[in-house]
Amino acid sequence: MLSHSANTDILIIGGGIAGTSTAYYLAQYGHEVTLLERSELATEASGLNAGTLWQIGWGAPPSLSSTLSMGGLEILKTLQFDLGYDLEFRQSGALKAIQTEEQLDFFQKEIHNLRSKGYSIELLTTRDARSLEPELSPELLGSMYYPLGGNANPVKTTRAFASAAQQHGARMLLNHEVSAIERLDNGSYKVVTQQGDFYTKTLVLAAGPWSRSLGSMLGLHIPVFPVRGQMWSTGPVPTRLFHALGAAESTLYWHNHPNSSEDTPLELTHRDNIRLTRHLYGRQTHAGEIIIGGDRQLSSVKTPDKEGIEVNRNHTIEIFPFLRELPIKRTWAGLMPFTRNLEPIIGKIPQLEYLYILTGLGSSGFEQGPMSGKLLADCIHNRETPPILSGADPARQVRIMPA
Repeated sequence: MLSHSANTDILIIGGGIAGTSTAYYLAQYGHEVTLLERSELATEASGLNAGTLWQIGWGAPPSLSSTLSMGGLEILKTLQFDLGYDLEFRQSGALKAIQTEEQLDFFQKEIHNLRSKGYSIELLTTRDARSLEPELSPELLGSMYYPLGGNANPVKTTRAFASAAQQHGARMLLNHEVSAIERLDNGSYKVVTQQGDFYTKTLVLAAGPWSRSLGSMLGLHIPVFPVRGQMWSTGPVPTRLFHALGAAESTLYWHNHPNSSEDTPLELTHRDNIRLTRHLYGRQTHAGEIIIGGDRQLSSVKTPDKEGIEVNRNHTIEIFPFLRELPIKRTWAGLMPFTRNLEPIIGKIPQLEYLYILTGLGSSGFEQGPMSGKLLADCIHNRETPPILSGADPARQVRIMPA
């Protein structure tokens, strides 16, 4: 859609799962909502991820992370089973493979700790894990089992939120790249695109790692980093995998090496192009593709790294030997919004009135984005921040840029 000049009550920048879910809940509240997306819906990380879900329950008491994850799970169920959207959602459970004695020892203690806090997660022997996922290698030492986990189609899910928002009156304007943002004397915002200018009282930044450049247009430093995640897939094959799948190696490494800096977030697979650990996750899609992801590298380049893809494939073959027979059909990459300490940024930016943000969900955007959007919509509608969002308060991270 093209436009020239328009006024709107609430303007959202970003057509991923964060922006579309926020738009849906705000429109459901009765607000006039316009969303600007610089290309098409779900073309960035929201549509390029594996669509895996790793919920472990609410916990006692619920944390911010568990609330975002479990709330998101309930929202996906509502979209598919109550509203009739086909998300290809299945609460299939998830398995994370354990390959070494060190990993086994660590996760025995970790699972005991999580279960004591009310979370739902189990440690399975290799025999029991293979009864759920027969293609698992018999050489494994066990698996973590997430009975609440699952998977869904991320593109269909993001588009479902957009469709539901439109049914409540929201406008989705595609191919509207923002080139400037200005705060006017009356306190409203002017947002400039090639197709026209937009004027709004309330502005929401929900553009993943690009929220950083949008913030700079308003003189704000939003400390979100672009982290490249890359994936590969086989062609469609008969069903051989049944769960969301992963490996334990990276989790143990990041626990033992919790290193970050002002310019480097936690939980990366590389530092200065040097590999630190291997990371693995994936599933088999409804269409039969086996899609696997891995590396997390600080980069603004979305071209896949061939060496990293090969490392990831070899790691996957260690866990699922049958994949040696299946060639790589395609590869792709996308940029995820990481913060230094992996804390999301959700809520009102205190430096400017009527300015809100939702970013920094890292690698959990698909899992946590829906509930994040609902909570941000609650925050905007009620003019009050839900207490659970205190740990994601933008005041903790957003700063005025030095003159």
